[in-house]
Amino acid sequence: MKASIFCSATLFTWATLAFPSNILQGDIKANLLKGSDISPDTLAEITALSEKIARDLEIKSQGGHVKRAFNAEAQRISITGDHKYIKPGSNDLRGACPGLNVMANHGYLPRNGMASITQLTAASTEVFGMSLDLSAFLSTYAALVAGDLTTVSIGGKPKSNGLLVGLTSSLGLLGEPMGLSRSHNRFEVDGSPTRGDLYTTGDVDSLRLELFEELMAMPLGPNGIDSDVMTAFRLKRVRHSIATNGHYFAGPLTFFALNPATYLFTYRLLANHTAENPEGYLNAETLMSFQGVTKNSAGKYEWAPGREKIPENWYRRVIGDEYSIAAFTAEAVGTELANPELIRLGGNTGSPNSFTGVDVDHLTGNVLNAQNLLEGNNLMCLALTAALQGTPDLLGGLVGNVLLAVQKLAGVLEPVFAALNCPEITKYDSTVFKAFPGAGSAL
Repeated sequence: MKASIFCSATLFTWATLAFPSNILQGDIKANLLKGSDISPDTLAEITALSEKIARDLEIKSQGGHVKRAFNAEAQRISITGDHKYIKPGSNDLRGACPGLNVMANHGYLPRNGMASITQLTAASTEVFGMSLDLSAFLSTYAALVAGDLTTVSIGGKPKSNGLLVGLTSSLGLLGEPMGLSRSHNRFEVDGSPTRGDLYTTGDVDSLRLELFEELMAMPLGPNGIDSDVMTAFRLKRVRHSIATNGHYFAGPLTFFALNPATYLFTYRLLANHTAENPEGYLNAETLMSFQGVTKNSAGKYEWAPGREKIPENWYRRVIGDEYSIAAFTAEAVGTELANPELIRLGGNTGSPNSFTGVDVDHLTGNVLNAQNLLEGNNLMCLALTAALQGTPDLLGGLVGNVLLAVQKLAGVLEPVFAALNCPEITKYDSTVFKAFPGAGSAL
């Protein structure tokens, strides 16, 4: 009994000190107070990851994150030995994210397609040069919204009795986790570069060759299929979704973070970095390999689901120039400023071209508004707040221990909020999205 009381007291003390003040409001605070005991090991794991991210961000802020020169030995990603390509077997899980599929196909993630937060974080940093804060956020968020809070299937529903032994009794799951393939508007969103919208196609996992062909037909930029090319294609795809998908939806997380990420990550993380092109050059052959696309004898594109490969002689981002949340934020905001039509929240109300906007001030109690949304890091602060504030609603009815889920995500985001100097958002009213049929449980 004493151990139980001590654990609960420690948990609430940690939560009060480490959670940013803007998330200890309303329903989330109530969930914290109702939470059940968390094991000391779990608490230590969350605290250690939070502290590691905080240290990394502090070093970067003090100039300790210095971009270095191209280093072939350090940047070349191995595709031999333990990391040779092996096509997935009949029981191996693969999904819509080519980056996760390719890491599983080369053994950087478990080849069965089920990975822990730690494995996802480490592999994303090693292979693609993601910064710790970005890889930890994406990995933790994936495990919460599509996994069992610790582990996630990179594809569909696990083909076993859950991901962890004893999970149902220990974490209160009412059913098996469904995997990332069942997470529309949580990861895969409307207006994707190579996947269709859920409402119009019913399938957000499969690469659509007509979209891939459109992307391949785009005029190349100075660095091949670079950020400018991907932004131009993003505009085409968003316009097309609004014009054809009556359930098109753009929420803070989906439109300000997840949607631009699918475009910016394509160049920033898949480009081949060489001594001649240290910033990275992305050509068609490299992108095709990462997407599992080939050309047949007639010159037509073909897609093999789950067969994504790391190209030969492929080099990741320069060591010391890992792609961070801050770098992504700066690029995403720059894109919005250059293309004002991307600065909008809302969605279609049931029919194509019925887009209706939502005022940011109504969503945040006027902490953020049209005048200050693009100041500083406010846009990404809003997107990350949406992820954090929406977690209890997403998991309600699925996970009994909502406290553990919120705690894990907050542990990762707390130092990020601090580093981005986010304003205190004491109100986040997601009910403003109820008018949009495509919103569902989106953020």
